[in-house]
Amino acid sequence: MAYADQEMSTRRVAAIAFVALLHAGVGYALVTGLAYNAAKEMYEDLKTFDVVPEEPDKPEEPPPPPPKDMPPPPPQVTVPPPLVTSSVVTTNVIRPIETVKPIEVAKPIEKPPEKPKIAVKGGPKGNPGGWVTNDDYPPSAKRNEESGTTGVRVEVGTDGKPTGCSVTSSSGSGTLDDAACRLLMRRAKFT
Repeated sequence: MAYADQEMSTRRVAAIAFVALLHAGVGYALVTGLAYNAAKEMYEDLKTFDVVPEEPDKPEEPPPPPPKDMPPPPPQVTVPPPLVTSSVVTTNVIRPIETVKPIEVAKPIEKPPEKPKIAVKGGPKGNPGGWVTNDDYPPSAKRNEESGTTGVRVEVGTDGKPTGCSVTSSSGSGTLDDAACRLLMRRAKFT
C-alpha cells in the first residue's frame, strides 16, 4: 500500500506540466510548419499558360495530275434541269469513277497450341512435422489408450491448399485416422 499513500510533489507536477507543454509546442510547430510548406508547394506548382488561337486550316491542295500513260477521263456530262416553274434549279453531274486499289488482307495470327496441363509433383511448404503434434492427440484416444500410425494421401489444388484427404493405411483407430485427415486439411500447405 506504499504506492497509494504517496502524494505528488510539486517538482513532479512541474515536470509533468513542462513535458505536456513541450509536446503541445512541438505538435503546434509541426502542424503549422507542414501546412505552410504544403501551401507554398501548391503555389509553386501552379502553372499558367497563354491560350493561342488555332491557325485556320490550310486549303486543300488540288490532286496531282494523272499519270501520262492513262487515258484521259471521260468528259463530264450535265443533265439539263427539269422544267420547273419555281426559281429552284437542280443540276446533276456525272463524275468519272476512280480506280480503287485492292486492299491487302493480313493473314490471321495463329496462336501456338496450348500445352496440356500436367500434374506436377509439389512439395510441402514449411515443416510438415509441425502440422500434427502431440498436443493434437484426441482426448478420447488418450482415455482409451489408442495409438498407431496413420498413412494418408492428400490431394492439393493449384493454390497449394489441400482439397481432399484419404487414409491409405489405418492406425487401427477411427478417431486417430479422422483427426489426422482433419488436421492436415486445415494446416498443410504445399508448393
